[in-house]
Amino acid sequence: MESVSGLAPSRAGRSASYGRGMCYVAVAATAWGTGGAVAAVLYRTSGLGPVAVSFWRLVLGIAVLAVLHLAVGERLGARWRDALVLGAGLAVYQTAYYGSIAYAGLAVGTVVTLGACPVVIALAARRVLGEALTAGRVAAVAVGLAGLVLLVGGGGQAGAAPVLGVAFGLLSAAGYAVVTIYSRRVGGDLSGATVASFAVAAACLLPLAVAEGLLPSVGGPGAPSAGGLADTAGWLLYLGAVPTALAYRLFFAGVAVVPATVTAVVTLVEPVAGVLIAVGLLGERFTLAAAAGAVLMLAAVAGLARTG
Repeated sequence: MESVSGLAPSRAGRSASYGRGMCYVAVAATAWGTGGAVAAVLYRTSGLGPVAVSFWRLVLGIAVLAVLHLAVGERLGARWRDALVLGAGLAVYQTAYYGSIAYAGLAVGTVVTLGACPVVIALAARRVLGEALTAGRVAAVAVGLAGLVLLVGGGGQAGAAPVLGVAFGLLSAAGYAVVTIYSRRVGGDLSGATVASFAVAAACLLPLAVAEGLLPSVGGPGAPSAGGLADTAGWLLYLGAVPTALAYRLFFAGVAVVPATVTAVVTLVEPVAGVLIAVGLLGERFTLAAAAGAVLMLAAVAGLARTG
């Protein structure tokens, strides 16, 4: 942000930039929450597994961003180091998260992964970035984690290998922490590196996606019809455009001005959005404990929006 006559940005200017960054991160997290519901539909109807869905959302995200860049005349250039670090972090984060859900169950996988993220990032940000671990931020992390446990802790059963699932969840949190901490340490808006980082992540996922099954099932029992294939293409395009292309552009723009610990707590909006969509569109039940958890998580985000 530039200031008038080259002077340092005013407090009002910094506040506006911080508020805009918070909004970007919150919108990105909300978009990610919609992606979970869409992915759940694809798993049931397309024959695609989680790694293949992740691969296609990245490929289609690249296509959407490339079209937008060409439309507005922006260059697609990015430093290779940025692309490699961010792309590898995204690949680890997404793949390990799905592995956590597969082995530990949805509830345990979500709590471990999204619950560990703010803690890992807060500790790493203090050591690597020198960010202050204030009482307000510690309280926000604690309230957010309590809300997360209430939100998802009452649903689902543990998977077949919960210990392995927990390990994958912690690995996923580490991958997300790398993306967040690196973005803050490099400084500036890294949204221009989004396309290149998606390409690196997609390349990392391609062998796993091929092994899992890269294309939707066709012709077999329970395989989608021609109309079902069109629906699959539409859902994949949505995943590429909204929870991927739009969300990560906003996230990288927001994390440039919002402290890493604050960013981690704000992204807890993601499971709240996912649960609300599951209730509204998929007919899932919303318990009183889940409602209390959602309120706590949103309260943590609102508190950070006021105090930073």
